[in-house]
Amino acid sequence: MSKIKFELEFPIHASPSMLYTYFATPAGLEEWFADKVNSRGKNVTFIWDGVEEKATILANKNDEKIKYKWDESQGDESYFEFRVEVDALTKDVSLIVTDFADDEDEVEESKMLWENQIDELKHTIGA
Repeated sequence: MSKIKFELEFPIHASPSMLYTYFATPAGLEEWFADKVNSRGKNVTFIWDGVEEKATILANKNDEKIKYKWDESQGDESYFEFRVEVDALTKDVSLIVTDFADDEDEVEESKMLWENQIDELKHTIGA
């Protein structure tokens, strides 16, 4: 079954390098995304309420982006990615989140979840 790809853009008042640490390091991810995060090379374990979800880092470019793939979704094209973009003229910083969902209802649900998560991130960094 094919999944539906979607992207969300969030303007964030933070430097790209500081923002990057919040989605590419275990300590940063624990502040807003998961209760606990363990990382060993390209393998990352996210823990919420005692439940573990494992992911693999597919791509990583310092201060720009990181792409994760849930281990449970190895049979499809899905991933989730955090990408930092800086407007060349205004120097405004945006966080682009790319994710996949099974159907249109799940897309809307996932978008709401990401919006809440990014609100938590903004609150954490004071942006």
